[in-house]
Amino acid sequence: MVYGEFFHRTRSDDEVVKLNVGGFKQCVAQRTLQRFPHTRLGKLLNCHSEEAILELCDDYNVADKEYYFDRNPSLFIYILNFYYTGKLHVMEELCVFSFCQEIEYWGINELFIDNCCSNKYQEKKEIIAERNWDDKSDVISMGSSSDQSSVFEKELELFDSQKFGEVRKKIWVRLENPAFSLSAKIFAISSLSVVLTSIVAMCIHSMPEFHKFDNNDRELEDPVLEVVEIICIVWFTSELVVRLAAAPSQKKFWKNPMNIIDFVSIIPFYATLVVDTKDEENEDIENMGKVVQILRLMRIFRILKLARHSVGLRSLGATLRHSYHEVGLLLLFLAVGISIFSVLVYYLEKDDELSPLENIPTCWWWATISMTTVGYGDTHPVTLYGKMVGSVCIICGILVVALPITIIFNKFSKYYQKQKAIDVDGCNEEEPKDTFNDLPYFNIRDIYARRMNSFISSLSSVGIIASNDSTDASSIQEMDDSYN
Repeated sequence: MVYGEFFHRTRSDDEVVKLNVGGFKQCVAQRTLQRFPHTRLGKLLNCHSEEAILELCDDYNVADKEYYFDRNPSLFIYILNFYYTGKLHVMEELCVFSFCQEIEYWGINELFIDNCCSNKYQEKKEIIAERNWDDKSDVISMGSSSDQSSVFEKELELFDSQKFGEVRKKIWVRLENPAFSLSAKIFAISSLSVVLTSIVAMCIHSMPEFHKFDNNDRELEDPVLEVVEIICIVWFTSELVVRLAAAPSQKKFWKNPMNIIDFVSIIPFYATLVVDTKDEENEDIENMGKVVQILRLMRIFRILKLARHSVGLRSLGATLRHSYHEVGLLLLFLAVGISIFSVLVYYLEKDDELSPLENIPTCWWWATISMTTVGYGDTHPVTLYGKMVGSVCIICGILVVALPITIIFNKFSKYYQKQKAIDVDGCNEEEPKDTFNDLPYFNIRDIYARRMNSFISSLSSVGIIASNDSTDASSIQEMDDSYN
């Protein structure tokens, strides 16, 4: 039979189609496959060219009228049962993902799954989707840590081609990796202590008991707190200068947010120092009093320096950086709710003279503190309908805030656990090297040979072994030399 006869001949409904799926051979009547013409096997019967057939099957034999499919034969049994019964059935032991791919290949819709198996199939599919989402979140959450590790390794390679590279490399590793050695841990603890001391001194400086003024009502610094401030600034400045001098790349150094925080935290002190050293009678300088106060308030940025030594703060930053979709969704929900409830409560409260909600901006403030369940109590509705709207606003606020917060919390938990694991691995990274380097090395065979040589030599000296004996000390030495 030639190809033209095979492609253009008329086929009867009782004619049998031979299928070979992964070695599993089955003969199926054409009328059975024609019940579902939109499936792969149904379309195969309507092909009139070689190219059309090869688009639907992997190979075919014209003489035997047999179609070949490189698919899983165990799953094809369920596909074949579908053509006979018109329903799909999913066994408990089947992989839902593989089964979904298989029915998609054969062109069968999931809607044909029978009711007895549909619920279990959908439940398993949802579980797989949740696991895939978790795996994707794990990959994203590890992206930050793995990228940081690779960047750090590349930075260390840059020292090989730089001046004083070895010295700068040792300093840089100890500054950036507190788990590298004991000296690095001591430096990290000292830096953390100075940051905490600076924060405590800033808090004490705000207390009225430490406020002193001169005759011109100008505020004077407390001598003790001033000394503490100078010591902390000297430490911060020295640390920043050392980091900058040891950094492998000056450009990348200033792109690091932690280094920018270090720089911003010392600017207020030097800016205030420059202003205070000018002529006090200068009118322009006197007008800069508020600027000086703002500069002093900028000392609050020193709190952010704790992120360099805190796993929790670093995890929080990484979570917010990779959860901007969820954070944006949370802000969008809140913005919509605040806008709706503020307008509603305004039109319900505007006619009451006792109500503090007399304009929409004030209602915005009320809706914000109500939806976030803060509730300061400074503004509140006084009418019955206003209180009903307020109750609905609070309930909606709880629901709106709870939905995205769960996702953000899960990401934070994963980031924190992985960051802790990375820090533990960093602490244990150098221990095996030090342990094995300190172990002494002994060659047991050499020690045994030397002991035996000395023992046999002592026997020869007392005449126990004859001089013409073939097992004297020299012969044993020659045997050992040849063995070695």
